[in-house]
Amino acid sequence: MFKVVVGHSEDPDSQIAIEEVLDQCNKALADNIPQAGLLFAAIDFEHSLILQIINQVFPELELIGCTTDGEMSSILGFQQDSLTLMLFCSDTIEIHAGVGYDTKENAYASAVCAVEQATQKSSLPTKLCITLPASYLEDGTTTSGEDILSGLQLALGSQIPVIGGTAGDQFQFKKTYQFFQNQVLTNALPVLIFSGELRFSYGIGCGWQPMGRESIVTKAKGTVLYEIDGKPALEFYQQYLGDRPPSAENPLAVYEQNSDRCYMRVPNTSDAETGSINFLGNIPEQATVRMTEISRNEVVTAAKTSFQTALANYPGKEPEAVLLFSCCCRRWLLGTRAQEEYQLVNSALPTTIPICGFYTYGEFAPLADQDKSYYHQETFVTLLLGTK
Repeated sequence: MFKVVVGHSEDPDSQIAIEEVLDQCNKALADNIPQAGLLFAAIDFEHSLILQIINQVFPELELIGCTTDGEMSSILGFQQDSLTLMLFCSDTIEIHAGVGYDTKENAYASAVCAVEQATQKSSLPTKLCITLPASYLEDGTTTSGEDILSGLQLALGSQIPVIGGTAGDQFQFKKTYQFFQNQVLTNALPVLIFSGELRFSYGIGCGWQPMGRESIVTKAKGTVLYEIDGKPALEFYQQYLGDRPPSAENPLAVYEQNSDRCYMRVPNTSDAETGSINFLGNIPEQATVRMTEISRNEVVTAAKTSFQTALANYPGKEPEAVLLFSCCCRRWLLGTRAQEEYQLVNSALPTTIPICGFYTYGEFAPLADQDKSYYHQETFVTLLLGTK
């Protein structure tokens, strides 16, 4: 048995919102007791009160969550300033939560701590990891998505898919929160580990179109890109954009070695004096890269591509839950069309299935089926869950 339910409220009052969400969930649960849950909440809620109320109703719940840049569910569709909760019940799948602290200072130790805490409670081999780590911290600094993922892969093994997204704060870029059981945290790395008779699949979609020739990163350090093909990175961008500064509309496609698969890196700031560009994620030296251009129609359609890829790879008859992770830059660039992402996924479902998700500050997912996981930007990730 694997039963999944969702609750969603757009009421601005924290107590009313969580009571509405729990009422929706309880009606759908009937007599089933949830084992684990995922909570996605807008930044302005009283998060400690929300977790306290959930804990009173479900004191044994293995719960993780985070603040967001927008929320999605099969109850209310796409929303902002809302609260949504997905609960899992099963007698054949084990689901356990763990958390690591001081993620920015030591992402590896934080990831190992989170995974060990979750897996020590499980009697079966790990099948899947969902993570919702910190992004922006109180002092204005950020965690490293690549370091977080490397730490999780170190703890889990690279063959275990890592899916999820980093916490958001509604485009304030000041401070994000993570949830673990009844704790409201910052600089933390919560995980939900699935084991047992779980069936799942995933897909990604982006929509940006590569243009121009392939080039090689000849000098980079972390998130700072200095040279492409031996010339300043800013000069590379100016070949395509002229005097326009690098922006989220033209991310850099970074290709997996000897493959046509790529992940996106979003330019953040540039330095005219050095010709360097600072990105929102690491760019490895000697990587093959291409400039991209935006077509909003293609970006929207990529959500459906992501879902269809996941559905085509699903190793069962029909999934029983859908999780969605989309980038905040997509929401920002799409404007009022952002709601179309959820609508495309919902309309492509063969039957009514519980859906839950949020807009992230960075996404985690493999590039393809059976591939290792990557840290993404400006990407739409679909995760389908079910049981044998």
